Amino acid sequence: MGKNLTKRSEDYSKWYNELVVKADLAENSGVRGCMVIKPYGYAIWEKMQAALDKMFKETGHENAYFPLFIPKSYLSKEASHVEGFAKECAVVTHYRLKTDEDGSIIVDEDAKLEEELIVRPTSETIIWDTYRKWIQSYRDLPILINQWANVVRWEMRTRLFLRTAEFLWQEGHTAHATEKEAIVEAEQMMNVYAHFAQEHMAVPVIKGLKTESERFAGAVETYCIEALMQDGKALQAGTSHFLGQNFAKAFDVKFTSKEGKQELVWATSWGVSTRLMGALVMTHSDDNGLVLPPKLAPIQVVIVPIYKGEEQLDQITERVTPLIKELRSKGVSVKFDNRDTYKPGFKFAEYELKGVPIRLAIGKRDMENNTYEVARRDTFEKETVNADDVVSKIEFLLEDIQKNIYKKALDYREDHITEVNSYEEFKEILENKGGFISAHWDGSKETEEQIKNETKATIRCIPIDSKEEKGVCMVTGEPSKKRVLFAKAY
Repeated sequence: MGKNLTKRSEDYSKWYNELVVKADLAENSGVRGCMVIKPYGYAIWEKMQAALDKMFKETGHENAYFPLFIPKSYLSKEASHVEGFAKECAVVTHYRLKTDEDGSIIVDEDAKLEEELIVRPTSETIIWDTYRKWIQSYRDLPILINQWANVVRWEMRTRLFLRTAEFLWQEGHTAHATEKEAIVEAEQMMNVYAHFAQEHMAVPVIKGLKTESERFAGAVETYCIEALMQDGKALQAGTSHFLGQNFAKAFDVKFTSKEGKQELVWATSWGVSTRLMGALVMTHSDDNGLVLPPKLAPIQVVIVPIYKGEEQLDQITERVTPLIKELRSKGVSVKFDNRDTYKPGFKFAEYELKGVPIRLAIGKRDMENNTYEVARRDTFEKETVNADDVVSKIEFLLEDIQKNIYKKALDYREDHITEVNSYEEFKEILENKGGFISAHWDGSKETEEQIKNETKATIRCIPIDSKEEKGVCMVTGEPSKKRVLFAKAY
């Protein structure tokens, strides 16, 4: 099964597209640019949701839900926001269909909406219109709300999970009494995302700030986490925005302070989407299929019986039933694949393709010797383990695989961060090695644009922990205080 995959070294993009479909994560739908997320892919997304949701609640946030539709006039209230999203908005203009003379369905032109509705590309405007009603005094603050939803951004060139016209995400929207509090919130959420990416997804990320031209439309500051894929391209894995008072001004959201003064509130918004699924696939998987971190794998352990006839299967089932029960009681998800329609070899290939972290096989000889054959997906190592030790072995492996795939991704990234001082060297590294390139930049939009046009590389972020150092811009020779990270990106 995995053997028919295109190799990463031959065509990374084709490998990715094939893998997403063959591993049953998602497929294209009858609606152009939109995807169907299949049960196996959705199970991974649910695990991501559960982990993130827990972190949001632990940091004091609550979930709510806001409308899918946004009146057009709301979007036009914050100028840079509408400008940033105008080209990708889907617009609802009518609310009824009718049948014409020859029986085909047409839009009823008499049912035109007085004001067009935008299918939400993001919810700042509708939420800030709502917050105006909720906020009167400093006692009403802070408001810390998240919503799990779908959004629509009309993309023409789509790729499963990475870029689709409709995608799933969470978006947090918070309101604060002070600038300091809002900035602390925006930074905190970037750290939550980084923790999730590293601890759960086993994806190392760089925390940083976006440049002005890469910022979210309507934000004062955008914090981000950037990950590196195995083809040397970067992927933005999450963003958190300090919105200043831009939306409060646009929607007239004021509160009475402790001193009795009318003040505008301070805002943040932050989100991660089903793009994380793309990041997960691209960071760890290999030419045989998916490699999933145990913390997000829908099936952590699969047990494949090798038998001839009903009687042998019954004996094996009897042997593994208490093991399954014990593993499940420890929170390990187990699948016992006793389908007699497929041979063991086919099953091995299927679970390898689907990235199941641990595979146990048990046949006649194992029954006699009281053993299991234990194989790990990340390294393909196999060993024979005594039945008495198999639970502790599995517990050890689940942790070890999680650590190992993180380390492998981290080693790859560390090997693909290159410091350069000249534009020539920059182009050469970009062409031949890829990855993150650390270089001095003069801070101007013009230079940033020139580099983008000439090389397709963008400034991914100004790393949070980058140290001040005197230097000169690799393009213009103008002075620069610190290095920024460039890469080609998804």
